[in-house]
Amino acid sequence: MNKLVKIIASVFGLTLIPAVIYASEGGGGTHLPDFIGYFVHDGFLHTFKPVIFTTLISIVFAVAALRVYGKRQLIPGPFQNFMEVLIEGMYNFLETILGKDTKTYLPFLGTLFFYILAMNFLGIIPGGFSPSTSLMITASLAILVFLYAQYTGLSRLGFVGYIDHLAGQPRDVIGWCLVPLMLPMHIIGEFAKPFSLALRLFGNITGEDILVAAFVGLGLSALSFMHSPVGLPFNIPFILLGILLSTIQALVFTLLSTIYILMMLPHEEHH
Repeated sequence: MNKLVKIIASVFGLTLIPAVIYASEGGGGTHLPDFIGYFVHDGFLHTFKPVIFTTLISIVFAVAALRVYGKRQLIPGPFQNFMEVLIEGMYNFLETILGKDTKTYLPFLGTLFFYILAMNFLGIIPGGFSPSTSLMITASLAILVFLYAQYTGLSRLGFVGYIDHLAGQPRDVIGWCLVPLMLPMHIIGEFAKPFSLALRLFGNITGEDILVAAFVGLGLSALSFMHSPVGLPFNIPFILLGILLSTIQALVFTLLSTIYILMMLPHEEHH
């Protein structure tokens, strides 16, 4: 019974707290207010709000990693066990794609997934702000994936093998005749990948946050005749949907990044 009460309280907390802040600001915004935007409406903090929240996430991740590593035990405690379950689950997922190369790319791809997941979830927490709703942040991550994939191709294939890959690996007369077509197409395709990654994550998370804010406003409007500081919890289903969507988008971003890296690996290693 106590667990049920806590769950109910937490769910209603997710709708009542944003509603109170939303009402105090007059509503009408496209996003729920965050604790920086509530006090600061312009200046450095407002301009660099996405960077500030991503920095907070980085600090939390760094502290958690240092704590687990510094206090690691043969028989893990609850926190170490939780972290190991997350890492092992990520490893098993990536192994189905990368095979024996999983251990090499797990640190980058695993960090990418949990980092994006934390950014997405931050917009659902009352007073939080999702940096994924900033195209600057999503584009930065996408460019990082692009550069890492190109570095992987150059380091694993060599310069000649990398150019051969972009040319479509011609091995006969027809293949060489198609090089003038395949080479520009592959180059354009490589540059199109970060645009796709950035816009997909930005668009989906922004849409999710706008939808939740809209239904918070609708819930307030339903009780506006009572001058109530809170409204009906119309946004609860969309918060739960937002949690699912945030997880899926982090997974999709990581999955596509994994495939981009896989495409740069020597093909004979992954038959």
